[in-house]
Amino acid sequence: MIDPVLDPADVPDHDRVVFADVRYYLDGRRGRDAYDRGHLPGAVFVDVDRDLAARGAPPTEGRHPLPDPGEFAARMSALGVGDEDLVIAYDDSGGVMAARLVWMLRATGHEAALLNGGLAAYPGNLVTGSPGRTPAVFSARPWPADRLATIDEAADRANTVVDARAPERFRGESEPIDPRAGHIPGARNVPCRDHLTEDGAFKPADEVRRNFASAGVTTGEGVISYCGSGVTACHNLLALEHAGLGVGRLYPGSWSAYSNTGRPAATDD
Repeated sequence: MIDPVLDPADVPDHDRVVFADVRYYLDGRRGRDAYDRGHLPGAVFVDVDRDLAARGAPPTEGRHPLPDPGEFAARMSALGVGDEDLVIAYDDSGGVMAARLVWMLRATGHEAALLNGGLAAYPGNLVTGSPGRTPAVFSARPWPADRLATIDEAADRANTVVDARAPERFRGESEPIDPRAGHIPGARNVPCRDHLTEDGAFKPADEVRRNFASAGVTTGEGVISYCGSGVTACHNLLALEHAGLGVGRLYPGSWSAYSNTGRPAATDD
């Protein structure tokens, strides 16, 4: 499988490449509006809430639980993404939102990568309008158990649990979205945006490895990644792979699920 992060110059030039615009905001703005104002030529818009998460789930499953594999396959098919396509996903925030789609595709054996630097790194002109792709054959594949972690595993201090949120949310100083502030006791804070330069591109691999090492993470083996709702946690998982540290696991419900239970919360460093 290809590296999970590709520079624009390394994106293959063939008709099986599908660009996916996965802009998503927590401040009330709509990613679709941003897409309509301008996106990469041929890009399809992928909605995090509609396309990459189950709808109508109880709060104890979090804000963005993984969708049923059949529903995910139907959404990808409707967008014109097929089994043989290489999906290059981007956003305008260093890939921290687009990582969700890339992780979901790679976890189920599909070729996918982040566009390093995102929208700002694209050298050409943006376009408006829909690409009008026809529905494609996208096979439903179950979420692999070895790439996922349960709430019990995330709460088990024997595991290496990393929290991708900003430090102030990790420490419980700020919680704008979920019911309680804090983090899972025993978790280590590895903010996903620390892997990025100011222009939203990935830092060199050795710097990414140092970021993880500062939290005691030297291999992806045994790592469980979470965030607010299982979206930016995927960015940490892709960063592990990109830095050559291996593959970790995702706790899909993340803090939005955990904080809706009676389990203890920590507010230290």
